[in-house]
Amino acid sequence: MHFEGPVAKRLSSNSHTVFNPAKPLYAGADIMMVNLETAITNGGVAAPKQFVFRAPPTALTAIKAGGITLVTEANNHGEDYGAQGLADSIAASTRAGLPVIGIGENVAEAFAPYRATIKGQRIAIIAATHVLDDNLRDQWTATDSHPGLASAYDVDHLLAAVRQVRLTSDTVVVFLHWGVETQSCPTPAQEELAHQAVAAGADIVVGSHAHVLLGGGLMDGAMVSYGLGNFAFYATQPAQLESGVLRVTVTGRRIDAYRWAPARLSGGVATPLSGSSAKSALSRWSALRSCTDLDA
Repeated sequence: MHFEGPVAKRLSSNSHTVFNPAKPLYAGADIMMVNLETAITNGGVAAPKQFVFRAPPTALTAIKAGGITLVTEANNHGEDYGAQGLADSIAASTRAGLPVIGIGENVAEAFAPYRATIKGQRIAIIAATHVLDDNLRDQWTATDSHPGLASAYDVDHLLAAVRQVRLTSDTVVVFLHWGVETQSCPTPAQEELAHQAVAAGADIVVGSHAHVLLGGGLMDGAMVSYGLGNFAFYATQPAQLESGVLRVTVTGRRIDAYRWAPARLSGGVATPLSGSSAKSALSRWSALRSCTDLDA
């Protein structure tokens, strides 16, 4: 999700109604999470890269009004407007009362989980990115003394974070930025990282970055989705307009059920499909599992 193109127009028109078309996709959910691919700032200096995104603090107003619980900025756009943009994003999150995970003043903050107790179940969600521009990776990675993003390139640190939250949580969710843009099948690196995260204690592993849908299913009892596609974006290519929301019902470590709620971007925002269009989209989503290591 970002706030460019038609999504920016929605934001400038009315920050409280941006996500109204998408709300039926996740109505009744206890927690709703998306990947936010933009810095939340009006300042900063653009990073030396092809695509840089920023949005005003009203973007967080729109997200909250849309019924979205939290976002991750652990992705290859989280620091698009430099250290100032990152600091502004952190400050805007605090002011808005909207949790933004995967970034922080240091590595501990960047890997700090979002925590909630839902119907007696202790939920913990951590986020990290496995996609960063080579020339910016060191600069953008959070360390003990440097602000930045939670990096999944340091697999040992990621898995240690999973094991740590496992000790005090009933359900552990790991949200990863990974994969290859426009590729609808996971890479061997994604599959390996998913297995490692599940072995470390993750119950749900979901991810983004490809801007197209990838398959989802079960791995050793855990729920894994390799790519959730676009939710609010300026996409125009047919495959990138395919959208939806993954709904997972979980009790502790048990995945009770999961289903894909199919949608299509309209005016930049995910809009539910119905009838034969929904049935066809659901079949396409299910077929994506065929090139993964997942079970139905």
